[in-house]
Amino acid sequence: MNIFSPPMNEENRLYLFSFLLVIFGLLMTLQLGLLAALLGGLLIYQLVEFGARVLGRVGLIPYTGKVLLLVVVALITIAVLAVGLVVFSSQLTEGPESFVIVLQKMADVVDEGRTYLPAWIISYLPTNIAEWQVTASEWLRENARDLGVIGQDIGKFIVHLIIGMVIGGMVALGSGSTAHSGPLAQSLAGRIAILDNAFTRIVFSQIRISLLNTALTGIFLAVVMPLMDMPLPLTKTMIVITFIAGLLPIIGNLISNTVIVLISLSVSPVAAVASLVFLVVIHKLEYFVNAQIVGTQIRARAWELLIAMLVMEAAFGIPGLVAAPIFYAYLKEELTTKGLI
Repeated sequence: MNIFSPPMNEENRLYLFSFLLVIFGLLMTLQLGLLAALLGGLLIYQLVEFGARVLGRVGLIPYTGKVLLLVVVALITIAVLAVGLVVFSSQLTEGPESFVIVLQKMADVVDEGRTYLPAWIISYLPTNIAEWQVTASEWLRENARDLGVIGQDIGKFIVHLIIGMVIGGMVALGSGSTAHSGPLAQSLAGRIAILDNAFTRIVFSQIRISLLNTALTGIFLAVVMPLMDMPLPLTKTMIVITFIAGLLPIIGNLISNTVIVLISLSVSPVAAVASLVFLVVIHKLEYFVNAQIVGTQIRARAWELLIAMLVMEAAFGIPGLVAAPIFYAYLKEELTTKGLI
């Protein structure tokens, strides 16, 4: 009697091989620092495919629609990068929320805190804005090499993102039937389709969650706090941080909440308590909405995502943290499709 399971047929072998290839590719994407390229490519591919289907309903040939959409996306990307560069450079030195103003506020907060801070702490703190500027300049000189590495990393990130977007557009233009491809190519196409679907569900569900969170937080920061006679500085910056950080499931709220509470504390303890109470209450209310969105789109419980994010962050750092929800959603979808979970 054969106690071993029967050998796999050709279809199962192809599935297993293609699945392992995709898993290996995803892990190597993190290992080689190419996550930005992967996400950029998947995003452009999804946008082009979705837009082509919409344009196809009005009679436009799919290929023509894809070319048109790629031109529009390219123009928008160039415009966003150009405007972002101008805004970032001006934000450093100009406007009410510039770097100089932040330095001044830090000096003011420290000056106010001298009445209750221990003497041994006060001795280490700059006394005025001039000393803050000197301290900042010395820190910049001492850490110039590290800052240069960060600048290089940002440059590589942008280059990888753009290249990934170009590749995604090229794949979208050449996408079509795999009927005449080999069996492995067809099996790989099935795995990539599931990955693409997981990416779409994760990203667009998280965007909806972040938009909701940003709208509620914006109302609190820009309307409620001024009405309570406790207007906060850097309101626009905190709203932007709330949206961007909110794109990260679960941990994003912790990041934005920490920033808001600390900035509120620089105004007064009452403002900090008011912000903390609001954030606790609003996130309790949002929990039910988020659970509905996550439950229907991501199909994963909060504790499942937390475990995946913890493991991926420990293994690959911040890129692993960002990729964890997408990779986990893909893995779970594959296992669900095979009836294993």
